[in-house]
Parts: sequence; structure tokens; C-alpha cells
Amino acid sequence: MGDGLEALPKMGRKGRIRADLRSPVGRPRLRVRAHRRHHRQGPPARRRRKGGTQNQAIGKSRGGLTTKIVALVDALGNLARFVLLPGQRHDSIGVEPLLYGIALEALIGDKAFDSDWLRADLNERGALAVIPPNGSRAGTIPYDKEMYKWRHLVETFFQKIKEFRRIATRYDKTDTSFRAAIYLVASFLALK
Repeated sequence: MGDGLEALPKMGRKGRIRADLRSPVGRPRLRVRAHRRHHRQGPPARRRRKGGTQNQAIGKSRGGLTTKIVALVDALGNLARFVLLPGQRHDSIGVEPLLYGIALEALIGDKAFDSDWLRADLNERGALAVIPPNGSRAGTIPYDKEMYKWRHLVETFFQKIKEFRRIATRYDKTDTSFRAAIYLVASFLALK
């Protein structure tokens, strides 16, 4: 070459060093063995759920990240059952799991529970639907206004459990621990 530097001689077969190195070394040893591979992709097969807020009953509403508690109380105002929903879900979605397997004579609910399928379900059970009609409903549906006054038991229950700061602000990350805290507070209130 012109600058006094010599060119490097060609190495290996056909001037390639990689081909010569590959033959004595063989395959790279850093690979996952066949017996260690999973036969299907996805989360573990155990009963764990995938993480994230969508599985923890946390949803976005106007006030930020929130959780809805849809509760069923007895005639004394004590908690019978409840369902946790993300904040953006409608209240009527939680009614079906609450009423499953329960015999009741009347259901007292607010306007959010005014839906045709719920009224039909209660009618099939022989239960009275004490639900005022929603403002968007075309016609009016009569309801017992004197019995509707007893809905204050549900509102009183929510006021009592929200006296506990852990429930009012949802300190718990998982829905399981939040559900346990609600059960603990409800049992404490029932013993009072």
C-alpha cells in the first residue's frame, strides 16, 4: 500500500474468519433447552390473574381512579352482599351477581337500576321492584313511594363505612384486600 502499511492477509476459507470459527466451536451454548420451554405462551397456568388496574376494580371516572361498591343490605341496614366495579362501569352491571340465589320480596333501588331486564327478572321471581323511573324513560312506571323511603338504609350503610378512612380512600392495591377490608368494617358495624 502507499502509506507503508501492509494489507492484512486473508484468513480462513474463502477469506472469511467466521466460517473457520464456527466449525470447531459449534452452536452457541446460551440457548433455552427444549425441556425448559413452555408449550404455550401466556401467563402462568396457576390461578393467578394478570396484573393491572383492569383486574383490580379500579377505573377512571370524573374524579380520577375510583371503585364502585354495589351493595345489598337487609331490612336492618346490615350488609348482605356487595360487588366491586371499576369507576366507569354502570351500577346495573353489578345487580345480577348480587341477586343470584337470593329470595326476596322487594328490591329498593335508585334510578340507576331502572332497566327493563331487571324489572322482568324481579317480576319472574315474584318480587316487587321499588325503583323510580329514570328521566330518560319514555313512560312513567308506578312505584311505592312509602316503601322507597326505606332506601335510606343503604345510604346510611355507605355513610357508616366511609367513616373508615381505609374504605373512603381505598388504600388497598388489590381488590381482594379491599374486599376483605369492607367485610371487616361491615362485620364491625353489625356488632355495634
